[in-house]
Amino acid sequence: MNGSRNYWPIAAAVIAALSAIIVLPVIYDEYALLQLTIYAILSVLALSLAFIWGYGGILSFGHAVFFGLGAYTYAIGAMNFGETTIALLLSMVIPALFAAALGYFLFYGRISDVYLGAITLTVTLIFFDLASSTSGPQYRIGQVALGGFNGIPSIPQLNVPGFPDWTLSTTELFILSVAILALVYISLRLLISSDFGRVVIAIKENEVRAELLGYDARKYKLVTFVIGGAIAGLAGCLFANWGGFTSPAVFALGQSVQIIIWMVVGGVGTLAGPVIGCVLMQWLTSSLASFGTVNNNLVLGGILVIVVLLLPQGLVPTIARLARGRRPVQRLDATAGALGATPAKSEVGA
Repeated sequence: MNGSRNYWPIAAAVIAALSAIIVLPVIYDEYALLQLTIYAILSVLALSLAFIWGYGGILSFGHAVFFGLGAYTYAIGAMNFGETTIALLLSMVIPALFAAALGYFLFYGRISDVYLGAITLTVTLIFFDLASSTSGPQYRIGQVALGGFNGIPSIPQLNVPGFPDWTLSTTELFILSVAILALVYISLRLLISSDFGRVVIAIKENEVRAELLGYDARKYKLVTFVIGGAIAGLAGCLFANWGGFTSPAVFALGQSVQIIIWMVVGGVGTLAGPVIGCVLMQWLTSSLASFGTVNNNLVLGGILVIVVLLLPQGLVPTIARLARGRRPVQRLDATAGALGATPAKSEVGA
């Protein structure tokens, strides 16, 4: 019974991805596919923080730094190498290495909670200022001028490995983005269900007890942080492909805040929640853009306040609870219980 509960979200993700890949390119034009593509790309970004915060208990206020590093790394690599496969790989490796370096000092320095959030936020703002101050012709990496506030334009599209002249069309980029979204979701779902994932959740629930049982919380947090950084970097690479352009805006404070809003609206502690929160909030932003007199920040901020006050668990956990027809109850999480950690709150297997 538990096995079927663990695998139904994976089956649902596969069915949803295949349906989107097969059906949507047939019924939508290229402009609509571009909109759907950015939803998929940003959903990958949402999943990266969902894993770090929702399951690892690490609230990174500056998560956009990995997203921005992925975008800039891909742009610089693709324009210098003339082949995008290496640039794609580097867009995950560089953010992962930076996450490893930053995470080492954070976790082995026993920095947590609000201090960790403040440091990650500060790091993102530093990168924003650095990227913004590179407008002179002397600021270049290889053949690529960084451009300061103007950013890096004319970023090469991903090509099929081994076929440099076969670049992805709008439809192909949509298919790739949806496939990557499904792959990331499934990979994280399997990782969370593994022994590693159980330890990560147990550390989140009761770090002291997990360490007394012999688990190095610092190591597990570091690995979790690195995985999230690599996924965010991959999202940054796809974002640079989608727009053919990147700028310091990818490091902006608003980008980091936006990711947190997606999680709070959708539901922290789930994987499906942040994806739904991302798509919903991005759709609202796009819809409100057609009304020039409407202040997007005011409307979205109001939605956030309403969700926090009325649905403190987020949309997905609340809907799941209503579908079960019962109130949430305290239960012993199989993961935490196996490790001797404190009972966890009821979670949604989404």
